[in-house]
Amino acid sequence: MQLSSTDHRLSVLHVAQPVDGGVARVATDLVKSQLSTGMRVDVACPEDGRLPDAVRGLGSGTHAWAAARSPGPGLPDEVRRLARIVGDLRPDVVHAHSAKAGLAARLALRGKVPTVFQPHAWSFEAVGGVTARLARHWERFGARWATHMVCVSEAERLTGQRSGIDAPWSVIPNGVDVERFRPVAAQAARTGLGLTRQELLVVCVGRLCRQKGQDVLLRAWASVAERLPLARLVLVGDGPDAAGLRERAPASVWFAGDVGDATPWYQAADLVVLPSRWEGMALVPLEAMACARPVVVTDVNGARESLPPELASHGLVPAEDPEALARALLRLLGDPPLRESLGRAAHRHVLNTHDVRHTADAVAAVYRELLGVGPIKCRESINP
Repeated sequence: MQLSSTDHRLSVLHVAQPVDGGVARVATDLVKSQLSTGMRVDVACPEDGRLPDAVRGLGSGTHAWAAARSPGPGLPDEVRRLARIVGDLRPDVVHAHSAKAGLAARLALRGKVPTVFQPHAWSFEAVGGVTARLARHWERFGARWATHMVCVSEAERLTGQRSGIDAPWSVIPNGVDVERFRPVAAQAARTGLGLTRQELLVVCVGRLCRQKGQDVLLRAWASVAERLPLARLVLVGDGPDAAGLRERAPASVWFAGDVGDATPWYQAADLVVLPSRWEGMALVPLEAMACARPVVVTDVNGARESLPPELASHGLVPAEDPEALARALLRLLGDPPLRESLGRAAHRHVLNTHDVRHTADAVAAVYRELLGVGPIKCRESINP
């Protein structure tokens, strides 16, 4: 499809499943930015979760797309329902977020509409054995129906390329809203949360599930609590592993549950930790750094690329290594001046490199290239 260079009313349909967590936040930020530039923006997603209400509040069209989080026997009906939504809306571009939406959108469209697929971490990293082989095989096959793929880190792109996924690529790093996530004095944030104690506070934000590695963090926390008995760990989020984590957590671990806005918890923290087993490029460290908080993260896809060099040397640890995680936490918790210095460096880094406005501009450039109204260098990184 070719559009006139003077046509500013591009239309995009975002398709998303899941509808919570990082995927929903990325989609919401893109919708907000695209609406502000005059695009017509619609979102097809399940009605549960935060995403539909969030984008509806921004003025986007929303379309209920009943779809399970994982592939199953209902997939053919999900594909047909999505095809009907696309047929009714006739968007210029369909942008599918995460593995499930990417599966359904590509099966529904099969290249008939320009389709951007953004995996937000590869599906085959989340499983093992035969299931991983099947997922990898599908991604190789399904690449033919993705007009363009957007990876959030070079590491994510390389993982796909090494797995035999052949498609036009762009690497567009995740960004965050630097006006929403901003530095505030920790004590003021703690007062706002009703916290009166002065203990060292470590915060982990994320869905309570295997991917995010809170089980590894609890094993590491045993060593931290032994050395620093007044330190407290807060797990912000909910998920399928919540009950099991609560059973094994000591009294020094608090469960904040699912919250609508994690910003006050970042601002209240002395240190933010995310011990993921896999990612594309996690938003939590970027959000924490935007609040001028140092982070400790595992060295999975996107992590090294998202940190400034000085923080990577202190806050990057191997995945599934509780001993290394404990050492990194203890080192930073025991050095307040270092935490302060790293927090300032982190804030500068996010302002310069991970402002969501740069991300949205790069995504818009992809759309315009697909529609023949603007240049883009495929198979290369787009640096904000």
